[in-house]
Amino acid sequence: MKKTVLLFVLIITGLCTVNAQDISPNAIGLRVGDNDGFGTEVNYQRGLGDNKRLELGLGWRDARSFNAYRLTGIYQWVWNIDGGFNWYAGAGAAIGSFDFKDDFFDDDDANSLFLNAAGNIGIEYNFDFPLLLSLDFRPEIGILNDIDDSFEFDLALGIRYQF
Repeated sequence: MKKTVLLFVLIITGLCTVNAQDISPNAIGLRVGDNDGFGTEVNYQRGLGDNKRLELGLGWRDARSFNAYRLTGIYQWVWNIDGGFNWYAGAGAAIGSFDFKDDFFDDDDANSLFLNAAGNIGIEYNFDFPLLLSLDFRPEIGILNDIDDSFEFDLALGIRYQF
């Protein structure tokens, strides 16, 4: 029993040591994807330690019949795969508002405030120069929404400058 516990502690310690890395203190750029019309998001990442960071995003959409904005905050853990390749996962929330106007039917107009719980998982490549490219998946579920509390999927490409 003592050998099993010691082996377990050594494996966990080894995994934590192998995955520890330095991530950029700051990164800013765009997250280009699509989630119910939000499309592009201005995105900022702030390093909080060796393998933790906070990601903040502002997404908006201004179209003829659909106007919306969304603020997103996600706490992420980052693990190194090899060299500049990393994978990350996190959880957070999004808050925003939308306004939909139907030009054909007057009774289908809607506007609402929403609050979503969000997850995040992705892969990124950190170049030798200050560029970070990522591909991630962000599922969201509506917590507060007058219209629809559905489950949404968001797949996006991130292009960020690190400083």
